[in-house]
Amino acid sequence: MTPEHQLVEQLKSKQHIDQAFKELVSLYKERLYWHIRNIVKSHDDTDDVLQNTFIKIYKNIHAFKGDSKLFSWMYRIATNEAITFINKKAKQLQISNEEVQQQAIENLTTDVYFEGNNIQLELQKAIATLPQKQQMVFNMKYFEELKFKDMADILNTSEGALKASYHIAVKKIEKYLTRN
Repeated sequence: MTPEHQLVEQLKSKQHIDQAFKELVSLYKERLYWHIRNIVKSHDDTDDVLQNTFIKIYKNIHAFKGDSKLFSWMYRIATNEAITFINKKAKQLQISNEEVQQQAIENLTTDVYFEGNNIQLELQKAIATLPQKQQMVFNMKYFEELKFKDMADILNTSEGALKASYHIAVKKIEKYLTRN
């Protein structure tokens, strides 16, 4: 039995769930944080979404069938939570998702947790011009260095579609950066 299968069994066991969940959080908190941060941009918003993600994982661990890696399943939950957060924020502010993204990037310059320079800020602006799926594919490949196979499991699509999406995203980002 692999360590991941052992962890899943412990998570599904009433007597071991608390300890197993602490281990799960310890193993994946940082990776999920940066995945969510690449989508929502703000540290404070990322913390909220991360907390919601772990609550959802805790409540739904019994629904995990093991068809994919635990990591992929959790990333899918984190991705959906981040998108839901952006959609809710857009609805509350009565603006588009794209405008929410633009506001988040403009706020990066005052975010004490953003350690980037002007080049990184311009890259974030370029990424924000992409459609949501291309943003995710680019972030997962470029920043998180995920393999297309893992991304396919997370986003529930084919590797070929993701490779094409990534290629198109890179071309759009290059065009944006060379224009500005």
